[in-house]
Amino acid sequence: MPLFDHLGISVDDLPRSIAQFDPVMQALGCTRQDADDSVSWYKGEEELILFPARETSGGPHRHGRVGWQHLAFAVDSRAEVDSLHAIALGAGWTAVREPKLYPRFNDRYYASFIEDDNGIRIEFMYNPPRESSAN
Repeated sequence: MPLFDHLGISVDDLPRSIAQFDPVMQALGCTRQDADDSVSWYKGEEELILFPARETSGGPHRHGRVGWQHLAFAVDSRAEVDSLHAIALGAGWTAVREPKLYPRFNDRYYASFIEDDNGIRIEFMYNPPRESSAN
């Protein structure tokens, strides 16, 4: 059984967020499903859903405040981290940290961090087991 069934995120401008999320989620192998007041992407039984915010005066989320920190997507290679990072930038995300090794986690941990217009931060990460640390 997966750890999470679904993750719902409220966004300020749903069409703009769809434009930012869709290329990334499609590149991660997810299928998109539109509804009247939301959009979701799923892969297997896991789903990420975007909803329009009920109150638009709150401004973007600020990293480090109580609430959302980031969501990490585990991928199969450093090249996939690099590719997803480039796709996200092309879709209007902002680079928080360019793809690089993170030796403070371990000598194999390779990741990048991006943020959308709502302050939603995601990470693409590759962390192979010690015995298969080849790129």
